[in-house]
Amino acid sequence: MGEPRLTPPSSATRGFGLDPGRLIAAVEAAVSYYRDQLAGADGPRAYLAGRGLGVLVDREWPWRVGYAPPGWSSLARHLRSVGFSDDELLGAGLSTGTRSGRLVDVFRDRIVFPVRDPAGHAVAFLGRAGPGAGDGVPKYINSPKSAIYDKGRLLFGMMEQQDRLDARWTPVLVEGPVDVLAVWLSYAKSGRPGTVALAPGGTVLTDHQAGMLRELPGAADGIVAAFDADPPGRDAVDRAWQMLRQPRPPGPLLVAEFAAGADPADLLRRPHGSAQLRAALQRRARPMLDAVLDHRLARLVERHPRLLEDIDGRCAGVRALVPLMYEAANPDEAVRVGRRIVALTGAEADTVAIAALTHLEESLYGLSFRLGTAAEVW
Repeated sequence: MGEPRLTPPSSATRGFGLDPGRLIAAVEAAVSYYRDQLAGADGPRAYLAGRGLGVLVDREWPWRVGYAPPGWSSLARHLRSVGFSDDELLGAGLSTGTRSGRLVDVFRDRIVFPVRDPAGHAVAFLGRAGPGAGDGVPKYINSPKSAIYDKGRLLFGMMEQQDRLDARWTPVLVEGPVDVLAVWLSYAKSGRPGTVALAPGGTVLTDHQAGMLRELPGAADGIVAAFDADPPGRDAVDRAWQMLRQPRPPGPLLVAEFAAGADPADLLRRPHGSAQLRAALQRRARPMLDAVLDHRLARLVERHPRLLEDIDGRCAGVRALVPLMYEAANPDEAVRVGRRIVALTGAEADTVAIAALTHLEESLYGLSFRLGTAAEVW
């Protein structure tokens, strides 16, 4: 591999002033250590097998999934023994210090998934709580920001799936690493091109990550969002819509939806799960704007359960929904969204048309007012 491409960190960033190559070497050494630990960890191995990911236990590349043991400083002791300093362990985001000055591992009793930078170097981890973790333990944690890692500027799974990305497979945005791996495995025996899953990894989708998705070769044929069917998942779809459509979507923006409480990894475990997952992501995906409209109306009805029971409530619902017509990619989609508003609210088509024209007039008036104000300032 070539020299890592790094952005000079601020003085407040972990690892500032240290050799970036040494920090990357420490993370790579941690990958090997965690991988060795997985070999003897029955619980994590059984968990991966139960999620349909058992092949990753014995197949090391390209993912190199591992296990961080429960000891407070197991990794730190190992890396010290092979020549890494405490400053390097802290700078690489592998350890954290206590008030007493003791070094403690960031990841303990967690299944760990390496995160790679554009050059292919492991620079961080996503850690999922072990199968025996208590209720108060966070499901996922990620490495802290460091001189070699900024979670908002990387997508989990890009380097490991570069061949599929270069072949213009359709990108799918999912919640976490287990979902990425489930989609990856669903194509292991299909022999056909399809979708390639990527995850933000411990953060909501950022502007930089949205830009990365839009620039992928397969994005011209569409981008699919596939999140859990719960309130956070619906919020994630809405955020993805707002970020991926700006300034202009490279292709169709779609959403694949699963049953409540399910995700791609859950679907993979079912009989014929690989084929079902591929179908959900490709043939059954629907326009993302439709899902955003559904989510907005559902929130309105949750706040006002009797909203659609009379004409005034239906008109109020229409006024809240018609701005989405102006987020459509083209006039045909805007008309389709308008018809969907009619179907969902029970309002007349004329009511939706009038509300849409009123919204346009108000928007134009607001623009004219802002332009006039700016002219006065100048």
